[in-house]
Amino acid sequence: MSNETRFLDRNEGQKVAYAKHEGNGPGVVFLGGFRSDMTGTKATHLDHWARRAGRSFVRFDYFGHGQSSGDWADATITRWRDDSLAVIDQLTEGPQVLVGSSMGGWMALLAAMARPERVKALVLIAPAADFTEALMWEQFPLHVRQVIEEDGQWMAPSAYGDPYPITRRLIEYGRKWSILNDTIPVTCPVHILQGYADPDVPWTHAMRTVEALASKDVTVTLTKAGDHRLSGEADLERLVGAITALSA
Repeated sequence: MSNETRFLDRNEGQKVAYAKHEGNGPGVVFLGGFRSDMTGTKATHLDHWARRAGRSFVRFDYFGHGQSSGDWADATITRWRDDSLAVIDQLTEGPQVLVGSSMGGWMALLAAMARPERVKALVLIAPAADFTEALMWEQFPLHVRQVIEEDGQWMAPSAYGDPYPITRRLIEYGRKWSILNDTIPVTCPVHILQGYADPDVPWTHAMRTVEALASKDVTVTLTKAGDHRLSGEADLERLVGAITALSA
């Protein structure tokens, strides 16, 4: 099947951009990070690997990301979770290995909770579960919180590009999907890849996910020099190795 970009129709005319190709199972679904898209290094590397390995693979852009439609001001964790479930439900068959990067780790966990019968395993790269609260709101100084509460958004500086808005809607909806303050009812095998030098999602945050998971089959690979992206050659080899091992 062609790997060109196509679009999945969603609610109210929303279109989710995706690329996929057929192959053997279990399938692999890549769930990207906050403000990233399906043309990133990890997504495209896995696409090439899956083709060579004859594996079914899907990558996609969330609402307001990449080539998908949607106004960023309307973006929420709820919308992104629903996009993830729509991709799994409508574009895949059989058991899947979900590969979630940063925010995608949160989405992968939420998807595994909602579709436990479809998820064979999880590979989580610097998983940022509950990041809107734990890594944003709780870390913001008082004046930033006041701007968000009073104006509805705050323009956040970015090390990766132009400033972008953090909306009150994003923070409030994020609280609806908080999972780290209780047991995460995911029992499938999980492999977490984490950089010790990650400035965006500290390794201690990833350990909160480990502690909360119900699964007893959880492996953590901590790379001392690893940053947030974990997109170097050795990082990508570890990623493919983790997927291959969990697919057995």
